[in-house]
Amino acid sequence: MRVWDVPPRQLCRQHLLGEHRELHGLWNILVVHGGTGGYSRHPETQRWVGKTRALQARHELLMSEMVRRGYRHASPLDHAAASGSVTQDVFIDSLEEQQRLLAAKPCACPLA
Repeated sequence: MRVWDVPPRQLCRQHLLGEHRELHGLWNILVVHGGTGGYSRHPETQRWVGKTRALQARHELLMSEMVRRGYRHASPLDHAAASGSVTQDVFIDSLEEQQRLLAAKPCACPLA
């Protein structure tokens, strides 16, 4: 489970679409199920507790990049359900480390 913090333009198709799917999973855990069940104790989930507005903002960035690349987006989040901080300031890995991790993967992430 991973929601990257790098700009979505720096993600290849695989990571962009994968993060979008993971983000919806996090949203379901935090908003739909009230933070219980599934991966509720996972560090990636924990860093978004109290920050579903920030998670919703990340979704908007991902959605915009998907549309820019020609994908149709049909899975909006309920904006009214988002609460807490609009800023994510907790990182499992620094932005630099995230870029290093992505660069080491056998994919086409354009880390420019």
